[in-house]
Amino acid sequence: MQDTTSGYSFRFVCSVLVKTLILLLAANLLFALVNPMPFLGKLTLYNWLFPGRARLPFGEDPGQAYNLSLFSLDAMFASQAVARPKAPGEYRVLVVGDSSVWGILLPPGQTLAGQINAAGYKTPDGRQVRAYNLGYPTLSLTKDLLVLEWARQFQPDMIIWPVTLEAFPRDQQLSSPILQHNPQAVRRLIQTYQLDLNLHDPALVDPSFWQQTLFGQSRNLADILRLQVFGALWAATGIDQYYPQTYELRANDLAADLTFDSLKGPHLAKDVLAFDVLEAGMSIYKDIPVLLVNEPMFISNGANSNIRYNFYYPRWAYDDYRQLLSAEAQQNNWQYLDLWNAIPPAEFTNSAIHLTPAGSAQLAGMIGQAMSKELGSVR
Repeated sequence: MQDTTSGYSFRFVCSVLVKTLILLLAANLLFALVNPMPFLGKLTLYNWLFPGRARLPFGEDPGQAYNLSLFSLDAMFASQAVARPKAPGEYRVLVVGDSSVWGILLPPGQTLAGQINAAGYKTPDGRQVRAYNLGYPTLSLTKDLLVLEWARQFQPDMIIWPVTLEAFPRDQQLSSPILQHNPQAVRRLIQTYQLDLNLHDPALVDPSFWQQTLFGQSRNLADILRLQVFGALWAATGIDQYYPQTYELRANDLAADLTFDSLKGPHLAKDVLAFDVLEAGMSIYKDIPVLLVNEPMFISNGANSNIRYNFYYPRWAYDDYRQLLSAEAQQNNWQYLDLWNAIPPAEFTNSAIHLTPAGSAQLAGMIGQAMSKELGSVR
C-alpha cells in the first residue's frame, strides 16, 4: 500500500508557506500604501505613563543615556513635555536652536530653558512662565524653521530663538540628518515660504516604495519602540545624555586660516547666508513675541586669535555677519538681542558655543531680563 502521508504533509507545508508569503506581501504593500508611520509616531507612553522628556530625543550612546536619535518627528515631539496639554495659568515659552540650547554636557535643569524655569518668572496677570527646550543638536536655520513650524500645535505664548553664524550658510542648510530624512516636510517649508533652496536637493532622502513597506520601515519602527522602552529608565534616572568625566576643551590656539565655509573674504556677501529662512521663521508667529538672540560664543586669546575668534569663525566673517544680522533685525523691526561676547571665555566647555552651568545661568539671566522687559514679568 502506498504511503500518502508524506505527500500530504509536503503539500500542506507548501500551502502554509505560500499563504504566509502572500499575507506578508499584502501586509507590506498595505503598509506602504496607507503609511501609518505618522499615526504610530504619535502613540506614546510619555506624558501619561512616563513624564514628558525635558528635551527632544537625541543620543549617540543609548546604553548610557537612555536616549537615541530617530527620524520620526511625530515620535520626537510626542515624547517631549511640551506635548502635554497647556496648563491653566501657564505662559508657554518655546526655546528653539542648536546644541547649545539642547544643552550638550548640561543636565536638563541647567539648560537655557531649565534656568529660565528655575528663575520663577510670572506675567503681570499672574501666569507662570514655563519654558520648553526645543533645541536640537545640528546647526541649520532650516532645521530651526522645521521645529518652529511643527511647534505651532503647542500653543506658545513666546518664542526665544538663539542663532549663530554657523547655522546661516545656504549651502549647509540641508546638512542636518533630521531634515534629510523628512524630505516631504522640508519641501513643504520650501514651497510655503518660497525659500531659495532646491526642492530636489540630492541631500534629501526620498524612500523607495520598498523602503516604505513594513519591512523597509522596520528600523524606524524599532527606534520608536526603543524610545518608549527608554522612557522608564529615563524617568527613573533623569539621564538623557552621557556626561564624560573629562573632555577636550574648546580650542584656544587656532589655525592661521581665514576661511569660513570655503570663503576667503575679505567680506561676507549677504546672499551666501540664508536670511530668507530666518525671515520665514520670524514670520510664523505674528501674534506673539519672538526674541531673536545672537548667541554668545567663546573668544580666543591664544595663537592666531588676532585673525580668528574661535574654531568656527574668522574675524572678518563674523564681524560682517553681526552687521548684516543687526541691519536685518532693524529693518524688520524684530526683537533682537546680540549677546555674542556676553559670556566669559572660561564658561565654555567642549565647543565655542557650549556653556558651563554658570555660563548657562548668566545667559538665562540676560534673556530673562529682555523677556521681562517685553512682558513686564515679575519674579
